[in-house]
Amino acid sequence: MSKKVSALDMPDVPMGQLPEHLNRQRTRVTCNADAPIHTDAVHYSGAYSLMGVDNSMGLEKFSKNFKVEIVRLSEDEIEFDMIGIDASLANAFRRILIAEIPTMAIEKVLMVNNTSLIADEVLSHRLGLIPLDADPRLFEYLSENDVPNERNTIVYKLEVSCKKDSPRNTVKTSQLKWLPNGSELEMATLDKSAKVKSYTSFSCSQDSLPEISKKPLGVKHDDIIIAKLGPGQAIELEAHAVKGIGKVHAKWSPVASAWYRMLPEVVLLTEVKGQDAEKLVNKCPVNVFDIEDLGHGDKKAVVANPRACTLCRECIRGVNEELVELGRVKHHFIFTIESTGALSPEELFIEAVKILEEKCDRLLSELS
Repeated sequence: MSKKVSALDMPDVPMGQLPEHLNRQRTRVTCNADAPIHTDAVHYSGAYSLMGVDNSMGLEKFSKNFKVEIVRLSEDEIEFDMIGIDASLANAFRRILIAEIPTMAIEKVLMVNNTSLIADEVLSHRLGLIPLDADPRLFEYLSENDVPNERNTIVYKLEVSCKKDSPRNTVKTSQLKWLPNGSELEMATLDKSAKVKSYTSFSCSQDSLPEISKKPLGVKHDDIIIAKLGPGQAIELEAHAVKGIGKVHAKWSPVASAWYRMLPEVVLLTEVKGQDAEKLVNKCPVNVFDIEDLGHGDKKAVVANPRACTLCRECIRGVNEELVELGRVKHHFIFTIESTGALSPEELFIEAVKILEEKCDRLLSELS
């Protein structure tokens, strides 16, 4: 007859400390050759109370354990580690970055002339996806009842043509011209005797506003192809950009991609030497392993770059399954943000934190 043994009956495990196998299940995802195990996080605060371990989450504990470490930073991309958070919080940042940080994008296209092969609707859609070099924090949202003005609308003009008996003309985003004074097209009013008016009502030029005049409100990339014109074809239009968020349309999403993954953990269970070491190194397609020279012709395999592991599992298939252990650290995330250009990647993350903070404040006010 078997006897049920509790954690309190284990003399080798002191109070306040988990056994190694339980601690690993709590903090790691073990990636076997067939499928990962221990993927669920333990959220119940009293899960390990019999062992004297507090599993509750509090602000003081979170502040002590949470860290952000920047690994790589460029003009359009940032890679950083978020340590000490749950997957739900990391995913909240990802969703906010994709869908809730506002940007400026072309929403309305006034087509004057289009004799190219691209239909008006397709051309308008292409213009809407062009990343604009305009800080959305300097502009207001344009609602249905608002009049387009210098604070909520940016106007661009495109007027290109290809002369007869000329080679094909490639139209690029560099040919989109910013109109700081607003629309140059006129719109007839209902009263035929009244004067005509513009599609926008700018009270002043946008380049005279101190916060906007620092740099032209152009496009982020000048070499994006919009269309190709044949001899005798022409495009003339005005494009009006407004402020919006990605959950309304993807053209307002400020990131090309925002994604995360758990930190890989690769452990050699035994020493792998000689020909076995070379086979192990050659099996990995991303150079996680390397050869260390021991002298006298001896060599062994070492884990040189575990961060590069893509979890292809090639190293644990076949005879190597008992030699290598693959895992993921549950509360350590490698986060990557690729900006489309309106805001720098580090500014995007700061804006995501502000939006999450506003959501928490609204929830607390509703609960109170």
